[in-house]
Parts: sequence; C-alpha cells; structure tokens
Amino acid sequence: MKESDNKTEQDLFYAGITLIAADFGAALSALRASYSENIGPPKIAAVSWDDVGGLASVLDTIQHPLERPELFADGLKKRPGILLYGPPGTGKTLLAKAVATSLALNFFSVKGPELLNMYIDESEADVRRVFQRTRDTHPWCVVSSDELDSVAPKRGNHGDSGGVMDRIVSQLLAELDGLNGGGGDVFVISATNRPDLLDPALLRLGRFGRMLYLGVSTMHAAQLNILQALTPGPCTSLLMRKFRLHLDLKLEDIAEPCPFHYTDTDRYALCAVALLKAMVRKAEELENTICERYSLTR
Repeated sequence: MKESDNKTEQDLFYAGITLIAADFGAALSALRASYSENIGPPKIAAVSWDDVGGLASVLDTIQHPLERPELFADGLKKRPGILLYGPPGTGKTLLAKAVATSLALNFFSVKGPELLNMYIDESEADVRRVFQRTRDTHPWCVVSSDELDSVAPKRGNHGDSGGVMDRIVSQLLAELDGLNGGGGDVFVISATNRPDLLDPALLRLGRFGRMLYLGVSTMHAAQLNILQALTPGPCTSLLMRKFRLHLDLKLEDIAEPCPFHYTDTDRYALCAVALLKAMVRKAEELENTICERYSLTR
C-alpha cells in the first residue's frame, strides 16, 4: 500500500463521525423494536441550562428564588426544598444539577436506597450525616435526593417491628425543619416517581412546600428543544459533544416522527443508537475504501 493511501485512511479516521438522517432513522427503528431497554442519561460533573431541554417553565420557578431571594420575602426560609415528580427519565436529576451549576453552588447527590442500612439506628445516622455534610459546604449547597419514596413512605404502614422506616422519616423531617430554622444555606431538590407514597408531613410548608411536575413532552416544539440540548450548537456543552450532526441534517425532521411517549432519556438513547449506527456506517465506508485502494495498488 502506498504511503499516500495510508495518509488518506488516517484522514478518514480523524475526520470524525457526523450523524445524518439515515442514522436517526435506523436508530428510531431499533428503539421501537426494543423499547424496553433502559439507556440512562450520562453521569457528568456539571450541567448547564442549555443541557436541559423542554423544561423552561420549571427552570424559572426554581432559579429565580435562588438568584434573587430578597425579592421573595424570605421565601427560601419558608421553603427549603422542592419536590420534583413525574415518570422516570424526564430529567429530574439533570435539572437539579443544572440548578447547582448555573448558580455556582456546591452539589451533593444521594439516592434514597443508599440511606437504608441493615444495622439498627444506622439509617437515621446516615440521614444526619448527609445533612451535616451539606451544612459544612458553605455558603450554598444543593442537595439532590432521588427515589425519595423509598426512604420517606407514609408512617404506620409498615410491618417492621422496630419501626425503622418511621424513624427514618422522622429524622428526615427533623433535618428539614433544621434548615427552615436557619441551619445552613442548603436547598434540597428531591425527586420521586410516586408522590402518592410519601408521608404527607413532608409536603407541608417549610419542608417540601412546592411540588413541580416533570412529564413527557406532548408537543413537537418541546421535543425539538430536547434534541437541541442533546446536540451541539454555537455553544457546545460538555455533555453532548459526542453527537455531531451533519450540516445538511435538520433536527425538525428528526423530532417530527418521534412518539410523544418518549422521555428525555429515550431521546438520549435515540442519539446514542444513532451514533452507533453512524460508527458502523463509517467503518463500512472506510473498509470499502481500503479494499478498493488495496486492489488498485496490489
């Protein structure tokens, strides 16, 4: 093989892979065929508002009181937490990360089941340690708690002889009341798929006094916003640099055939599968090019 041919192959390798309409079409077909597979969103260190698509009204509701607390008449002191609820994969955790990043706040994430401990009194101690750790990260800290219903179910409905779950809920309520009383600059954003399972005391004013619903997009405009957040524009985020679109590809043509029941996670999966299809297509093109050049110079 000639040296010039090898250089051309390297150029093809380093030219990068861009997604075309056919890649998304193949990805959409693959997702429809195996919709039960769960491809979660990426785990990242920082998320901006640009990475969160289709949630403009929710963003404003959370961000404004945090940016200008003096305009809300001590609103944060009366409401140290917000509860996000809705079906899985709609961006609840991503939204909490965007809040912390946009306001340059410390971010601490904990999943509800992580607080459950098999040893007596250890679960309550874990709850205390979480809140103490957040108080130590002044001046502001955003706590994101996923699957809140797993650690704060309605009290009195469980058959555990020691009342472990009831004590965990009581400890969580005490910690939230401590924030309400000025116990550190901490703002709690919790998420759940089943708000009906939560203990009602959590939803009182001064704890999680505000509930925000994050549902599935029901308009093509919202779907387009989500896809725009997943693909790079003039200001590319760290989250989605891997999804580079072909210059001739219009996102409107991709959003149009997407089913309305697709969540944010499903649309990320769509882009991920499209990227795999593009990689296969690129590899086949490269292999064909190598075979053609090899046969000519052999």
